[in-house]
Amino acid sequence: MRDDSPDATQPQRLPVPPGPDAGRAAAHAWVADLLTDLVPAEDRDGPWASGRFRGGQTAADAALAGLDLTGYAAARSEVLPEAARGATGLSPYVRHGLLALPDLWRAAADAPSADRDRFRDELRWQEYARHVYARLGRRTAAGLRHEPARRTADGHDPWAAARASGMACLTSVLDELDRDGWLVNQTRMWVASHWTVRGGADWRDGEDRLYRALVDGSRAANRAGWQWTVGAANGRAYGFSRQQVERRAPGLCASCPLRDTCPIEDWPEDPPLVPVEVDPRLRSDPDPEATAGPRAATRADGPGPEAVWLTAESLGDADPALAAHPDLPAVFVFDVPLLRRLRLHPRRLVFLAETLGDLATRRSLEVWRGDVVATLGEGGRAPRPLAATFTPVPGWRAYATVLPVVEVVPWRWLRRPDGGSLTSFSAWRKRERRR
Repeated sequence: MRDDSPDATQPQRLPVPPGPDAGRAAAHAWVADLLTDLVPAEDRDGPWASGRFRGGQTAADAALAGLDLTGYAAARSEVLPEAARGATGLSPYVRHGLLALPDLWRAAADAPSADRDRFRDELRWQEYARHVYARLGRRTAAGLRHEPARRTADGHDPWAAARASGMACLTSVLDELDRDGWLVNQTRMWVASHWTVRGGADWRDGEDRLYRALVDGSRAANRAGWQWTVGAANGRAYGFSRQQVERRAPGLCASCPLRDTCPIEDWPEDPPLVPVEVDPRLRSDPDPEATAGPRAATRADGPGPEAVWLTAESLGDADPALAAHPDLPAVFVFDVPLLRRLRLHPRRLVFLAETLGDLATRRSLEVWRGDVVATLGEGGRAPRPLAATFTPVPGWRAYATVLPVVEVVPWRWLRRPDGGSLTSFSAWRKRERRR
């Protein structure tokens, strides 16, 4: 078990996580033995693995093989009973690069037309969120076009208050989050709206809390969803009320102790929003090629790569750099300073361990913990020329400038960024459909 001392950030090579045949308990034990110091104290007593999702390419391929989009358009937003849900549950594998958006686009080709189009629109939303994050980076932590005019004091917790009051809708949703680290899109909007639109708490605090709890937590998709819900992106907030619960989770209200005094009986008042100065890059990208990354693999002069550097954004067998170098070992670093700052729920660490253990059954793999630069950089514990897949997130770009990355392979975009306006998803979607 690792400790919390400064020395715990020093690079250390770890044993490769156990493969899928060893079972989920083995992955849990691996994380508990080697990464416990990265688990927030308040999460150490709870379940350390998602009740529903297992990491790894094998699990991702099985989920894709079972994909049936028949009825998706009508059932995608259903919440209860779970058997009525149309949500695919592929998002944890999309978020970690085990399933790529272009492959899912093709997988939908034979679905009924309404279901195919609705599913592909959801892929477009994921891509749009990536475009915004790739262009603006950490600037997405601020309101894109609006901000709530009022915020409650720090420490206000609308979710805890809802649970304490006995609200069946919020309690059932938060219980599912605790169990699986995942929610359907409809209930993600419920908890976001209740946090900010009704509860008045800062949306950034709620977004960060949900991000840390989700096994598919993505700054791109999670922030885009929260900003749309609370009105920070378009000035129109989504108001969560009993109407949605009765429509999407029939019978739940009848079981609620507050059914006769429902605190969300009526649509909430629109929260006051104030316009903010729009980042000019939202309207136009001054350097779309830098945002999108290379169109073809780029190689620096000198020796070629000796290993493939992987990150949590792209861990699939089809990662472009892995695919380009099938004979090179892969290397992954549990970034201790970053993980201490993010304070992710341990289910994400178990998911990553399962994914790495599964990959190691097919590829030579090194797993490290510590500071990434001190591990892989010049003079580090494991320095060597690296190949890597371009990744449209700020952290990857920052590391790629200081690590010995001698070959960069293009990211697999669904639609390559073109530098046009990202001020709204609907306008972006129309433009993408014309391309």
